[in-house]
Amino acid sequence: MIRDLHNVVSWVFILANGAVGLWALAAHQWPRYRHRAGWIAVVIAEVVVLAQVILGVILQVNEDIEGDRHQLYGFSAFASVGIIFAYRNEMKDRPYLLYGLGSLWLMGLGIRAAVL
Repeated sequence: MIRDLHNVVSWVFILANGAVGLWALAAHQWPRYRHRAGWIAVVIAEVVVLAQVILGVILQVNEDIEGDRHQLYGFSAFASVGIIFAYRNEMKDRPYLLYGLGSLWLMGLGIRAAVL
């Protein structure tokens, strides 16, 4: 059951971060796309990253899976969320660019982890 949930959430992870990444880049370029709903979507996408990592850890413990590159990408995504958040003050004049590129980066990590 955890494995199935982990597989489903992986696609939510990829699609959510891809969508908010594209939204944020559009909002960076065109102010008409700058809405509060987009920021709510960013938070949801980042919470999905946390949920996916937690599910992965539970799966690893329950099935006694040895460490591999799959976990590397999961924890890299988790750390990336923290790094993106940490840079929000550095890039306060370009937050949409930060979260756009950061979310697309997360999507890429999710794709890479899913194909391993």
